[in-house]
Amino acid sequence: MAEERMNLMTAKEAARYLRVSMFTLSKIEREGGLVPYRTPGGHRRYSLRMLNKYLNSSRRQGRGV
Repeated sequence: MAEERMNLMTAKEAARYLRVSMFTLSKIEREGGLVPYRTPGGHRRYSLRMLNKYLNSSRRQGRGV
């Protein structure tokens, strides 16, 4: 887990990785699809593992991103 937190993406990087807009990334979070880590300043951070898990689950459910 500690190593996972060492390689975190910003919200902008995560949106680019998922190929969605920042708005859509926020919507995914509101719907519970992703729960980002928060920095002490309140910024969102995403692990590659977290994003891949979301992509795999959304494909299984037949939802497009």
